[in-house]
Amino acid sequence: MKKTLGAGQRIFKYVLPLSDDPIVPMPIGAEVISAQGQDLTPVIWAIVDPDQPTVQRRFRIVGTGHPCEDVDFDQFVGTVQLHGERLVFHVFDMGEVS
Repeated sequence: MKKTLGAGQRIFKYVLPLSDDPIVPMPIGAEVISAQGQDLTPVIWAIVDPDQPTVQRRFRIVGTGHPCEDVDFDQFVGTVQLHGERLVFHVFDMGEVS
C-alpha cells in the first residue's frame, strides 16, 4: 500500500544521546523511520506533525553481542555504525514515556 505524508507532516531528524536508554522529546504519534550514524553521532528520522504536543520517547541502544532480552524485533529501527564501522549499535523504539 502506498504511504504518503499527511497534511502538516514533516520528516525531522533527532540526535540520540549515546547511552543505553536515551530519551528524546518528539511530537506525539511520531513514526520513527530510520536510524543511522551521522558525524560520529547516532541519529533517527521520524515522520512527525510538528503541531502536536511534545512527549518523551524512549529508545534502547544495544551494542552487537550485548544482551537485549527486553526488546522485540517489532521495535527495531535500524543499525548505526560509528568510527569507521568499528562500533555497531542497534536502535529499538521503546515508545512514548507516560
